[in-house]
Amino acid sequence: MIPRYSRPEMTDLWSDESRFKIWLEVETLALEGMVKEGSAPQESLDAVRKGGTFETARVLEIEQEVKHDVIAFLTNVAEHAGPLARYLHRGMTSSDLLDTTFAVQLKRAGEMLLKDIDAVCVALRTRATEFKYTPTIGRSHGIHAEPTTFGLKLAGWFAEMRRARARLEAAIKDISVGKIAGAVGTYASVSPQVEAHVMSKLGLQPETVATQIVSRDRHAAFFSALALLASSIEKFSVEIRHLQRTEVREAEEKFTAGQKGSSAMPHKRNPILTENLSGLARLVRGYAHSALENVALWHERDISHSSVERVIAPDACIVVDFMLQRFASVVTGLVVYPDRMRENLELTRGLVFSGTLLIALVDKGMTREAAYQKVQQHALAAWEGGPDLKERFKADAQVSQFLSAAEVEAVFDLKRHTKHVDMIFDRAMKA
Repeated sequence: MIPRYSRPEMTDLWSDESRFKIWLEVETLALEGMVKEGSAPQESLDAVRKGGTFETARVLEIEQEVKHDVIAFLTNVAEHAGPLARYLHRGMTSSDLLDTTFAVQLKRAGEMLLKDIDAVCVALRTRATEFKYTPTIGRSHGIHAEPTTFGLKLAGWFAEMRRARARLEAAIKDISVGKIAGAVGTYASVSPQVEAHVMSKLGLQPETVATQIVSRDRHAAFFSALALLASSIEKFSVEIRHLQRTEVREAEEKFTAGQKGSSAMPHKRNPILTENLSGLARLVRGYAHSALENVALWHERDISHSSVERVIAPDACIVVDFMLQRFASVVTGLVVYPDRMRENLELTRGLVFSGTLLIALVDKGMTREAAYQKVQQHALAAWEGGPDLKERFKADAQVSQFLSAAEVEAVFDLKRHTKHVDMIFDRAMKA
């Protein structure tokens, strides 16, 4: 099922109509190359350029009879272009056409996805800058750790998306490879010059050493890049879902006018968009697994990869396109609660500064073992109630031998945890 918010250009790219248009383009370019080298007459190219067309419904009708999509297509084109269309596909095998077309489709899809990533990066950069210095609690194992800023959290996401973009760019380059090399890639019936002409016109490179097909490690790299991208989106989505939990409520998806959260409980405002993204990421990882299974084929080629790619290629590209657009919208509309972040930061009554206290005592001469024991003793007591961690330290006579009251106060200053924010931001935004 195509997600309802997928862009029309992406869904259209994988339609039968679009595929056949690219087929006609590839076949015509190959015929141009043959005419150029003298293996086909100029009249054949003129006939194809003038009358060469197809009807999608007719191609599919012929395919029902001949059980071969390429033959059905060529038959339909010949019905329009006439006898000289017999020079189309001269010396070529079906995979010359199919794999070259597949490369065009994946390249175009990948370029659309790069634009989607750019939109996500713009949204993340904007919101990260907005909350650059907004203090919040950092967590490890789901437990309060030390202070950070919400802007740093988003800056980390921005840097990760930039890495995802670089991986996808590399994968697009890797997949922008076609072949017009004949039945087992030896150019026995079609010359390398024809292939060079086609690839040059389509912005592709010829496969280095082809068999009957382009090697499927290239495709596996592409779908793996999509899986990593989807997994990053899920990572960010899971964080938003956690932050929207009632007990945390530091940020939440925008709840639009008229929106309903639950059929049974009118108060509910659920993180449905990010939950949806988490689910879709599972699909994309599954597509990558299928692409990896396609790498090992029998001898110079079998057809087991074909049925897989007919499903995973449109699905993966359309789903990731949808995911990126949805996530950009989530980030742009994300509702953030700095006051709640401050409340949560103070929830443990100073315990989040325990590591800073440990360092301060060690720097003043206390052994690490003794310092750790002292901090943990007061931290565990503060958990139970009574004075907070700072007051307990100020009242400890042993601590006062190492730290003055002013030095204890300084330990609990957030500035220690935010003083390098600018440096980290500069590094992230250059990633």
